[in-house]
Amino acid sequence: MKVELKCISCGAVFPPSMVIYTCPKCGSLLDVVLSLDELQGVVSWNVFRARCFNVWRYRELLPVFDDSKIVSLDEGGTPLIKCDRLAKWVGARSLYIKFEGANPTGSFKDRGMTVGVTKALEYGAKAVACASTGNTAASMAAYAARAGLKAIIILPWGKVALGKLAQAVMHGAEVVGIEGNFDQALAIVRSLSERHGIYLLNSVNPWRLEGQKTVAYEIIDQLGGAPDFIILPMGNCGNISALWKGLKELLELKLVDRAPRLVGVQATGASPVVDMFKSGSEVFKPVENPETVATAIRIGNPVNWSKAIRALRESDGLAEKVTDEEIIKAQQMIACLEGLGVEPASAASIAGLKKLVEEGSLDANSTVVCICTGHLLKDPEQAVRASRQPLKVKAELDEVERALSYIISTAHALPLPSS
Repeated sequence: MKVELKCISCGAVFPPSMVIYTCPKCGSLLDVVLSLDELQGVVSWNVFRARCFNVWRYRELLPVFDDSKIVSLDEGGTPLIKCDRLAKWVGARSLYIKFEGANPTGSFKDRGMTVGVTKALEYGAKAVACASTGNTAASMAAYAARAGLKAIIILPWGKVALGKLAQAVMHGAEVVGIEGNFDQALAIVRSLSERHGIYLLNSVNPWRLEGQKTVAYEIIDQLGGAPDFIILPMGNCGNISALWKGLKELLELKLVDRAPRLVGVQATGASPVVDMFKSGSEVFKPVENPETVATAIRIGNPVNWSKAIRALRESDGLAEKVTDEEIIKAQQMIACLEGLGVEPASAASIAGLKKLVEEGSLDANSTVVCICTGHLLKDPEQAVRASRQPLKVKAELDEVERALSYIISTAHALPLPSS
């Protein structure tokens, strides 16, 4: 299949053999363009469904040229869970959660890393690097270990959740913390990669997004068609870009008859894309000092902002920002009503849905899929802070009964043993 790299601004085209992340002519972002005409009549849902349910189920749509180089941890194939109790809380008729926390390292990043690290091997790289707020670091470190590559991670010191940092260091990555934010870390790692020939695996890398687009394939595959809306959090904005690319490819291949509208959600303290989209402006204004409890989306200058705006506009989508309080409340309700543990950034999608339904911007009768991008255990400290604290009593039955008196008094559903 013919594959090209194409600039989203000036339209310049480059061969896939070139190791580039942005357009050498104008500096803009690149798209990976597949010649889908060759696949008409070759791929179908029957072809895909005869294979294991993971990212590589959709092999024909993943631009890897040497199958022997594929680096995989059996990522993808994550659950799509109907959430009726949560739907009542948000005021929606039909709600599903695509639970990306079920990926090998606990986040959606694994979809991109299986392709990104495979491309690193194809290019002959010896080391890979990224800047990260946590999930990219954890995922890249794991896939680099699997591939036998050295891994270098630059992150903002003291602003990465412990669960994610633990993964990165345990997988053997070299981690350097800077006294700055994610945007500064990304600028440094891009320069470092350029100077020393290290393969960059942030979402500015267009090949990585090719793996992430498979979430679109899976949602349509699992539902048997398109929902009305797909809602997801936006940080560096690679995921919404990849999601829309995947949906457009399914449309072109006639594997879906319509595309859902996309909804991007950011935290109030880090919402440059939402602000730009809702204002209708053509000028992007970064947030200099982004702050939010949702560390995974604490990004003020997302590298893929232009692709995100394109995805929102082309899909006739919506954008919303939510407060930290709304995010944490949504996180608690997802856990208490559905038994799903997600990190704060993941809960932003549910918080955004609730807000949009309440203000009447999103029809409550719609079928909605919310993508929850990472597992609760990515940020256990925040979960403990946000939850009711455990009770501590003496090791005596009477003391325990007293502490649990309210619950016990309302819990007599089973017949008590006769005396």
